[in-house]
Amino acid sequence: MSFVAARATDGRVSAPRVVTEPLGGGPLSRAVQDGVAPAEWYRARPRGTAEWTAHAESVRAEFAASRWLAGLRPAFDASGPAAERLERVAAQNGIVVTTGQQPGLFGGPLYTLLKAFSALALADRIERDTGIPTAPVFWAATDDADFAEASWTAVADEGTVRRLTITRKGQDGLVMAEMPLGEIAAQLEQLVQAAGSAPHAGVFDALREAYEPDATIGGAYVKFMRSVLEPHGIAVLDSWHPATRAAARPTLVQALRRAAAVDEALGLRIVAIERAGFRAQVARVPKLSLVFRGLAGVKERIPISQALDVADRADMVLSANVLLRPIVERRILPTVAYVAGPGEIAYFAQVGAVAEALGVPTPLAVPRWGATIVEPNVDRRLGRLGMVIEDIRAPHDAERRLGDRAVPAEVRAGLEGLREDLARRLGALRDVSAGLDHLVPERVIEGARHQMLHRVDRLERRLRAAARARQTEAVQDLAAVRAALMPEGQRQERRLNPVPMLARHGDLLLAQLKAGAAMHAGTLVGA
Repeated sequence: MSFVAARATDGRVSAPRVVTEPLGGGPLSRAVQDGVAPAEWYRARPRGTAEWTAHAESVRAEFAASRWLAGLRPAFDASGPAAERLERVAAQNGIVVTTGQQPGLFGGPLYTLLKAFSALALADRIERDTGIPTAPVFWAATDDADFAEASWTAVADEGTVRRLTITRKGQDGLVMAEMPLGEIAAQLEQLVQAAGSAPHAGVFDALREAYEPDATIGGAYVKFMRSVLEPHGIAVLDSWHPATRAAARPTLVQALRRAAAVDEALGLRIVAIERAGFRAQVARVPKLSLVFRGLAGVKERIPISQALDVADRADMVLSANVLLRPIVERRILPTVAYVAGPGEIAYFAQVGAVAEALGVPTPLAVPRWGATIVEPNVDRRLGRLGMVIEDIRAPHDAERRLGDRAVPAEVRAGLEGLREDLARRLGALRDVSAGLDHLVPERVIEGARHQMLHRVDRLERRLRAAARARQTEAVQDLAAVRAALMPEGQRQERRLNPVPMLARHGDLLLAQLKAGAAMHAGTLVGA
């Protein structure tokens, strides 16, 4: 997919601003990122070129005699720069940096793109610093059966956040690679409308080509992600492709044969996590293995009591659950590191226990880059409001500031004077009552004070709201900024689809995303 630079109406290049942000996540994820989680739960991240080189060489040694790409080439079906880089790395006994995501409508939220460019940047940095050929790989988890997650995306439009949703066309439990898409031209048109006057309509052409009525949700996702990522050298692997399932099968069979040991190790790790004051990211389901069996695309967890019998059946379609998937990936690809989101970082504490029980290398997880895109029109609105991004993070803070600015000085002075008068007169009344041998209990006067101040507070809120409502432009600016930067009260990267932004800004935005991801990769590889 090719873009050209976006330009302002006066001819000047108009570029968005990309702001790097902490990745965040739950307590366990943050502890890992801060380096204070128990070391035995995770594979230690290399520090500096020497350690990364040693780690990469150990991965190369495991795959020295492997022809891993020969078997997986149909599942990649790569083209252009992605195919060239993948072939070069495989031919030179190189390594890969992986990341991935389950299907999301029209490519899903912004963090999917941030993951992919984080993997690209880390692969570039490792190859540059170590001299070892390295390729980025995006694992498209089309074997996922979570339709609720795959059925929607969100866009910011005219100060509101609009969810675009599709209805289920197949049975519950069907993997997304098999789930029919159906006709979704109306939803695609809503996405196009949210982009406004966008000069880079090529991204919409790619969407229309991928999301055709006869496609499956997983198939459309893979096709679209390839159109976006392959020109940048990022290969996309279809996890439900027969070639991927065939390569994964030996590891899945091993997990079935050792299902009881894996379950015990997982249980012990969960106890350790909870004793350390954290919560396990993935709940343990008693009596069930970490392997799914599939019948006509519908998945179900295999009971541990049946694991050995299923392991002996060559006709059974098998797939991994979330804790086994990183291990499968590490066994079929020469993966030097997996670029993970905050939730994934948390559950890798459990992945390590599973790897130990299977006697296989523990995958290395590194945090992805986190960012917010501030488009020029949003920046202008922030400027008019006299605010920065942090001002709109906490609920109601921005509205309170807007109200403070809107309320006339004489109104604020009147409210303050009213409070002072109440405090003075009620204090005097309390003293008089005390001098009359406590005419009424002090708590009665104190209760009256609380009630009166509460009424004054309510009056102040109504005055602020009324004054704020008169600031029509400021109210509209704040609504638009919230929808763009904190949609539905969440970080932009976790809610908004990036396609409208790509359509508006093209290569200018992509260049900034690559630059931000490159800086992040430097912090991961540097000592």
